[in-house]
Amino acid sequence: MPVIVLVTPQIPPNTGNIARTCAATTTPLHLVGPLGFDLSDRALKRAGLDYWPQVDLTLHPDWAAFSAQQRQRGGRTIGFSTSGRCSYTELTYRPDDWLLFGSETAGLPKTVLATCDETAYIPMDRSVVRSLNLSVSAAIALYETLRQLHLFHPGPTIDEAGA
Repeated sequence: MPVIVLVTPQIPPNTGNIARTCAATTTPLHLVGPLGFDLSDRALKRAGLDYWPQVDLTLHPDWAAFSAQQRQRGGRTIGFSTSGRCSYTELTYRPDDWLLFGSETAGLPKTVLATCDETAYIPMDRSVVRSLNLSVSAAIALYETLRQLHLFHPGPTIDEAGA
């Protein structure tokens, strides 16, 4: 199963929205510190709603700790950046991919991008905006990955399940 990795996220609602997307797709979420907020932040909790118990969440104090675990588990790291090598749609995704996203203010550090197996960008009109919202970018990349891997099989809706 692919993994979403947020490296030093700064804005709680973005992380909360990404957590909700991860819960909806059963995708593991890794947060790499330092975080720009406390995990008990109200905005973070509100954006993730009551889905936090369904999020497979792993916290790493820093890049070195994350990198050690990622190497141990294996898989390819794909850094998403406006300076990526190719469009996200040009990649052929693998089940063990780690999809890396940087902070809202700075993106992925160049030192992190240099360690990635691949880098990708999401096409946009850069004469109008600098970048897309972090939670939007993560959702775009994740759903393309799941689509290619045929991993997203939606179950019954909450109403159909009687919950």
